[in-house]
Amino acid sequence: MDNVNAMIIARLRRDARASLSDLSAEVGVSRATVRSRIERMEQAGEILGYTVRLKADTNHAPVRGLMMLAIEGRGAEKIRHRLIGIGAVQAVHSTNGRWDLIVEIGTETLEQFDKILFSVRRIDGITRSETNLLLATKT
Repeated sequence: MDNVNAMIIARLRRDARASLSDLSAEVGVSRATVRSRIERMEQAGEILGYTVRLKADTNHAPVRGLMMLAIEGRGAEKIRHRLIGIGAVQAVHSTNGRWDLIVEIGTETLEQFDKILFSVRRIDGITRSETNLLLATKT
């Protein structure tokens, strides 16, 4: 992906309803170029769709965080399935480096968040964890 496409996508992430004229002015290319690049990215499967973010989406789980987990042995798949079954777990990501899994958690309160962390840490096979609260999301 070149720089122009990356700039178009970055702008669409902030506002998927941005007009071709606005995109063209921000990126510094013609409207026709923006249109053809978006169409090519859609056809290539780089852009899969567009969405709407609602205020309610962020209020649903105002306490959010990322929990990084180290897994003992080869139990990551079994642990991933257990994590997905926890209601407050929004996503589980495999990764490389120091941590084996990164878990996105969202709850209504800090107390609920703390209970989720405690229950996750008790899962057999998890050897270490580190959690970071998400304070603000800028889009």
